[in-house]
Amino acid sequence: MDNIITKTTQEKKVKEGFVGERRIVLPPNIKRRVLTNRLVKNLYLTAIGYYPHATFHDMERKGGCGQYILIYCVEGEGHIQVEKQRYTLTPNSYFIIPKHAPHHYYASAGTPWSIYWVHFCGDYDEQLYQRFTVDGKPDVRFIPYEENRIRLFEQAYYLLEQSYETRDLELMNLNLLHFLTSLIYHKDRNTALESEDKVASSVAFMQDHLDAQFSIDELAQQQQLSVSHYSRVFKQRTGHSPIHYFNQLKIQKSCQHLYFTDKTVKEIGVLLGIDDSFYFSRLFTKLMGMSPSQYRKVHKL
Repeated sequence: MDNIITKTTQEKKVKEGFVGERRIVLPPNIKRRVLTNRLVKNLYLTAIGYYPHATFHDMERKGGCGQYILIYCVEGEGHIQVEKQRYTLTPNSYFIIPKHAPHHYYASAGTPWSIYWVHFCGDYDEQLYQRFTVDGKPDVRFIPYEENRIRLFEQAYYLLEQSYETRDLELMNLNLLHFLTSLIYHKDRNTALESEDKVASSVAFMQDHLDAQFSIDELAQQQQLSVSHYSRVFKQRTGHSPIHYFNQLKIQKSCQHLYFTDKTVKEIGVLLGIDDSFYFSRLFTKLMGMSPSQYRKVHKL
């Protein structure tokens, strides 16, 4: 249900000054120093803060702001209006207000938000903002809460609070970049990690089933991925196609049998799910550069 702003509430509107509030605005002379620093001038903050339980928080800029404004909500609720579009932030969501866009944001009356916020700009600010949008349009983004993300913010704030020395400003802005990308690239990052886990899981499955034969479709289905996606991420991770990698595992295992046992080439092939001894010998020779019998002769104790 939308909040009804009464006259009493309007009289209590505040821009800042909340219990537990933390806020730092970069002085103009420090901004000028940052602009000459090639390490951080491409993306840097101009203001940073945290407003806990920001009752009656209300900020309106009819002429917009010269920087992008990121608002990350961790508790409560609040609303952001950019031009004629209204967005609602709830816990574990964030929004980036574009530069120069008229806007108005405020905490809900019943459950005021707790927010981390940053004003940022630089040569790369527009490109980073575009990574936040979908088809060029902004919207509220929802992300799981992560302690490490909050730690990055705290480190950036602490450094800025303690010093305006060049190295501290550099480290602070590098932490800022990491903080922003942990939000904006969250889905991409976790997709990559998930893909990596899928590849590791598939390799483990192969190792447990060296006596079997699988098609690429069966291996992809086992990981609940499409064949195209499975093949792509597997090759990115290992440098080989899944079937080639599976055959390599089989041949590696066959080398152990040739070295440590007296099993025949045909028997070893059968143990590895290859009943055709001629095919097994050809595959072994292709991957090892010599036939199974030659390998045994060279390496057998």
